[in-house]
Amino acid sequence: QDTRLRSVDLDHIIKLLKDSGSKDLEKEQLKTLKKVVKHFENGLPLKNVAQVTEILNLCAEKANEQEAFTEPLCELIKLFGLPFQKKKSSDEVNYSVEVSQSIAQLGYLMRVPSSQVKIQLCKCIVSFYNMELPGKLLSGYQPTSANYKIQMAEVGGLAETLVLSLALVENQLTEKLWVLKALQHLSTSGINCGLMVKAQAASRLCLYLNDADPSGQLVFRSSDILWNLLENTSREEVVNQLSNLECVHTLKEVFVDLLMHGFRHCDHELRNDLLVIATLLAENPAAPMTESGFAKLLIVLATFTEVKVPNPLVKGFKLTYSYEDFEMKKLLFNVIGVLSKESSAAQLLSENHVMPALLYYVKPNQKPGFHDWSAAQYEELQLHAIAVLASVAPVLIDKYLSCQANTLLLVFLEWCIGQDPFFGQGNSFHGTGGRGNKLAQMHYSLRVLRSAVSLYDDAVNVNLCDQGAISQLLDTLKYATNKSKENEGAILLEIQADILFILSVLCENDLHRKELFSCEGIGLLVPFFKMDSKKLCSGLGHTCLLFSALDCLWSCVVGCYIAEDYFIEKQGIFLLLDLLALKEKNLCNIILGILVEICDNPKTPLHISIWRGKRDQTAAKLLIQLWRQEELDLGVRRDQYGRIVDIKRPLATSFQKQQKAIPVPANCPSFAVMEIAESIRAKVYSLFCKLGFENLPGLSAKDIVTLAIIQRYIDFKVGEVWSEIRAEVKEEFRPITSDEKALKVISKVSEDIGRTVVALQTEVLESQHHRKTQEEEKTYKEIQATSTQKDLINKSWENFLTRTSNFEALKKAKRLQETSIEASRPKATDENGSVHSTDIEKLHTTV
Repeated sequence: QDTRLRSVDLDHIIKLLKDSGSKDLEKEQLKTLKKVVKHFENGLPLKNVAQVTEILNLCAEKANEQEAFTEPLCELIKLFGLPFQKKKSSDEVNYSVEVSQSIAQLGYLMRVPSSQVKIQLCKCIVSFYNMELPGKLLSGYQPTSANYKIQMAEVGGLAETLVLSLALVENQLTEKLWVLKALQHLSTSGINCGLMVKAQAASRLCLYLNDADPSGQLVFRSSDILWNLLENTSREEVVNQLSNLECVHTLKEVFVDLLMHGFRHCDHELRNDLLVIATLLAENPAAPMTESGFAKLLIVLATFTEVKVPNPLVKGFKLTYSYEDFEMKKLLFNVIGVLSKESSAAQLLSENHVMPALLYYVKPNQKPGFHDWSAAQYEELQLHAIAVLASVAPVLIDKYLSCQANTLLLVFLEWCIGQDPFFGQGNSFHGTGGRGNKLAQMHYSLRVLRSAVSLYDDAVNVNLCDQGAISQLLDTLKYATNKSKENEGAILLEIQADILFILSVLCENDLHRKELFSCEGIGLLVPFFKMDSKKLCSGLGHTCLLFSALDCLWSCVVGCYIAEDYFIEKQGIFLLLDLLALKEKNLCNIILGILVEICDNPKTPLHISIWRGKRDQTAAKLLIQLWRQEELDLGVRRDQYGRIVDIKRPLATSFQKQQKAIPVPANCPSFAVMEIAESIRAKVYSLFCKLGFENLPGLSAKDIVTLAIIQRYIDFKVGEVWSEIRAEVKEEFRPITSDEKALKVISKVSEDIGRTVVALQTEVLESQHHRKTQEEEKTYKEIQATSTQKDLINKSWENFLTRTSNFEALKKAKRLQETSIEASRPKATDENGSVHSTDIEKLHTTV
């Protein structure tokens, strides 16, 4: 068989096909082509692919003019649908360039006007993915790997060529369906999808969606390809290609047709697929969803069962309550949520009764279900509607108020914490954590309230407070806190954080509301500050909850003396300092801000000075440590003892030193001013202003050195601002003599303050060194005296031992003793006085 293959002279055949002329030559060419097909009927060897491709192209050129060549051309194309044959394993790599170019040439054959050729070509491409081995294999050859042709098609860019060829079959339904089938297979590859997007495949496919097609394959295959493009390439690029009026209008018409006339299960699935694509388009502000009327149609469709207002756009449509219709309902709710982010759609949402339609679900769940929805389906729709309401409420705040949404939500919340039996299914995304309870309903209702109060609209907040929202929210917080003790989860933590945020907004800048909060709220708030620090790293949401609690403290307590006194009585200042001692960078700023504000209460400084942390740490020492750590993070220059290094700019951070002088408008803060808000140093300084800078216990010499800088913070900051002003002035123009002199004087004053602080720091360090030296000398003398005493004790013991073992030494000691006694007696004798003997008679011991 190999001999027979070698007998085919492909070069001769190529030369023959290039000739043109008589009828006999044409017959010879056709005969030769049949011979080629016959010889390679079991597959093309890789080494012959390039030559056969050239034959194929020559045959295609002749087919354009002579119909007789169409049949051989189709037979040759079939050869490319068979597995290629390789002799060596390395052949796949060695011939990869020729093969990829040959497969790329297949796409260009779509220019042949014959429908038969186009269909055969598409069948050939489809066969790449359904490879079947021929009946006989060539002797000495093996078929290439299953994915070889697919990879070569990717390298050759076949997909891009095939997309461009859609223009050639625009009015030919059968050929178009075959091209779509081929593209459907090719689009399973990410590389091919990239090539197709490059050829504007998304917009080209979309424009053909509405063409006449009784079989329905056109929409099905096109939507499948669009899905593959969205999943395998840049979603933004695909959406951008579809975001023109013509494409959106076509999508709308196809969607309406499937909506109104699609009765099969596959029609409903296809309708939902198109709805998802429409949702992606709605997320793109450039897509003309409103101009095409698609947005209005989707909004009306989403709300027509709840509002019961007849609308010609959906006339004749009825929900079947099938699973596909259930999915469509959720997708339509989702579209409303997407459209609510676009200001241009606000009018549409308002006119088409979206707010009352969504509020329809803000009521206790009915059992066993709602109309023809099951209980589980109704619960899922309810949660989805309330979740979307959180996005819509800020956009339609007037409708929100006119529909009495606050009242409905508060009543719904009361049901959520009530004792009415309810067993949530919790089997959906929005139902997470809500199985067997009402937590999911509570979770999303609070989200709606949160989004509404986030607008800081007085009408919304007054309306809430007039209905007793503060008291009810505290009851809900108490309920959630108790539940959290039983089984702490992310949903419960988020519920508590949302309640605290809502209370913060309601009570901020309103003394009466703060007093209402303090009655019960402080007792609920304090336990949050006793949170175990290990939980902050759990990832459940404890950090967010703690921030919400601190924000609530600042908004609902600080500024109201009654509330502040009660908080202080509950040891609140101690708890805040305990949290500050954790030295968590993200917590320090807000805690210091609260302490600065609450220090206006005369009781606060006393509590701060009483507080003691681990190892008897004082609040002053803690604040100084935070200051030092902040300066280390900011890159402020200090020497090893903490003294000022740069007298001209003692507070400047490394970032400030890198910045050049940039003239800015008067209403724009400079770097020196912005740094005040961004770092904690200003707050530490403010606290020391309340506590005082003298007679602070528990401070080391290094702490006092740092405290000297803190005490002069405001002076240094003023000097820093003047330094910036001077640099900006010199950047723009040369100041006059008097101004230059004034600037120099201001600069000198700032530097003199710096020198004074450095001198004070040096004095403190020298005093400490002198004190340490004295303490060392005192300690040395004590050690020396102890050593001398030990020597005397040892010498006394040696003398004692000598007396007990040497009689002559004993006698000598006796004589010395008598001499000492005699010397101790007064010289003048008292005649009346009696003399006592110092000897003990009959003594025989030596002790």
